[in-house]
Amino acid sequence: MLEMFEYEFMQRAFIAGLFIATLASISGTFVVLKRYSLMSETLAHSALVGVAVGLVAGYNPLWIAVVVAVLSSWLIEYLRSSFSLYSDAILSIILSGSLALAVIIVSLGGAFNNSLFSYLFGSILSVSSADVITIVSFGSLSLALLLLFSRELYFITYDEEVAKTSGIKVQALNFLLVTVVAIIIALSIRVVGSLLIGALMVIPTAAALQFRVGFKETIFISLFFALFSVIFGMTLSFHFSLPSGATIVLSVILMFALSLVINKK
Repeated sequence: MLEMFEYEFMQRAFIAGLFIATLASISGTFVVLKRYSLMSETLAHSALVGVAVGLVAGYNPLWIAVVVAVLSSWLIEYLRSSFSLYSDAILSIILSGSLALAVIIVSLGGAFNNSLFSYLFGSILSVSSADVITIVSFGSLSLALLLLFSRELYFITYDEEVAKTSGIKVQALNFLLVTVVAIIIALSIRVVGSLLIGALMVIPTAAALQFRVGFKETIFISLFFALFSVIFGMTLSFHFSLPSGATIVLSVILMFALSLVINKK
């Protein structure tokens, strides 16, 4: 197993994968408990628009994906807080519109190539040093914000109305949360893929919730499941030449299935 670390691309892949797993599992706890599970899929498709623009215009797709995902998260939160619309309806509209726009952009620009497919399904083994630096830099900032406001976000997650009456700036913190989630998702699509990142953000938390423990314990269990899935999935991917994003997702689904069996007994 250790021989795979002799290759620089595997070293970069593990650094990026473990960092993304940490970010996705921690932020995913807040997302799932707020009943915002579809948010990850929506922002992943929004980030795909940024990837399409980057590929067609010749810019770094990862940077453009971050900008587009953040703008989409602000739009979603604005529509949710300012209009009498259901959250799942807003997310479905943005998701469908983003995917349609991405397809049109890449079709007009002739960008249907291997680069685009790597962002659709993930290509962790081709992560560059620049990608790792971007992921670690922006990811560290996102993680710091989550930890700094973790108590307030925890309060809002469970009872937004009581949080308002307690003097917590709910709207500002909601915008902060969706912004952080957008950044994490945009950074993740290079590793896991826009079609699969929702699984890495939602399933570890769903598995951890089966143990019915406290909030902090749920985060730690979710983090363990995510990290193990990345390590196990990447190891399988390396030794059996399997798609890395897909093996990571199947690994985390296996963790979810085991959590169901364990807690049923």
